[in-house]
Amino acid sequence: MKVPRPWSARAWLDTAHVMIGLPVAVLLGGLTLVLAVWPPLLMRSVPRFTRVQRSRFEAFLGAHIPPVRSPSSWRSPATWRQISYHLLSPFVGFAAAVLVAVAWGGAIVGLLSFLPQKLQPPPMEFEEFDLRDSRVVAIYIAIGLVLLLLAPVLARGMAALDLSVARTLLGPSRSELGQRIETLTESRAGVIDAADAERRRIERDLHDGAQQRLVSLAMNLGLARATLTDLPEPAREAIAQAHEEAKQALKELRDFVRGLHPAVLNDQGLDAALSGVAARAPFPVKLHVDIERRATPTIEAVAFFIVSEALTNIAKHAAATKAEVSVRRERERLYVLVYDDGCGGARLDGGTGLRGLAQRIDAVDGSLRLSSPLGGPTTIEVDLPCE
Repeated sequence: MKVPRPWSARAWLDTAHVMIGLPVAVLLGGLTLVLAVWPPLLMRSVPRFTRVQRSRFEAFLGAHIPPVRSPSSWRSPATWRQISYHLLSPFVGFAAAVLVAVAWGGAIVGLLSFLPQKLQPPPMEFEEFDLRDSRVVAIYIAIGLVLLLLAPVLARGMAALDLSVARTLLGPSRSELGQRIETLTESRAGVIDAADAERRRIERDLHDGAQQRLVSLAMNLGLARATLTDLPEPAREAIAQAHEEAKQALKELRDFVRGLHPAVLNDQGLDAALSGVAARAPFPVKLHVDIERRATPTIEAVAFFIVSEALTNIAKHAAATKAEVSVRRERERLYVLVYDDGCGGARLDGGTGLRGLAQRIDAVDGSLRLSSPLGGPTTIEVDLPCE
């Protein structure tokens, strides 16, 4: 824990949090006790009291306490945790406020002991010593300096203690957090599966619709180009140009459809799909796939996208003469490695390609490791869960 300096904003915010927290805690704790005789009203009030306390922690400490479901019955553990905090916080707040106030007050009194006697209150004299004595003043100043350095530490510690109690009693419990994580994981998996199904639908519609129309258009233009030889030269040039444009558009559409979700990936798996990607690369690609059992369709789609996008980036930026791709499954993990002997210098924040890879991998709880020193080589290692 970093110790704040006495004159820093952090020290004053911690002190303000502790000192303001005491009257707030006393007020809310008293209301909790009073409303205990009207349980329905207490059930409606406790969430409001909790919101007030959470806003105090966020305003002074910048700490966000995750909200919990509003208490719905006396059987809810969240109900009793929140009531317990509102009843306990006055005691914690009192102890914290007394310690912090004594520290700051003692520091002020000790450091003001060097003022001229006219500005000081009437001196107190004891048999042993006189408080006007210079040695006593020096002791007071030393104590004041110690307390000045100690006060921010006490304020920070008391604020941290209050925050720890609040997070335990006002925030979600471990079981609630685990249930929430499980729900979010399931919903994210559903979103990923839905997105993958939507990509397959788009691929099917493009293959059965627009791609077939482009094939028919290219065939008709090719037929016209071959048979209508008696047309004027400008007309024949226009037909020839339209024929070439149609073939180019068909090629680009096929590449786009293949990049979405190739049919061979569903039918024959990663080995066959990646073989096609490696064969189309403009440089030699050594491919090794060792998968005894197929992973889920979503994981296979992510692995295919990783290799396809990596080889595309190598062709565009790496100036490589060769590449190697290895895909293997060990128990419930799928490992993908892509290596090239290019110029290196790739970074995850250097462009949308690798950033898109990282986002795809993070979406399925995978991990990505990139090694790409200047001058090469570049190695991409990916670890994916098979389920």
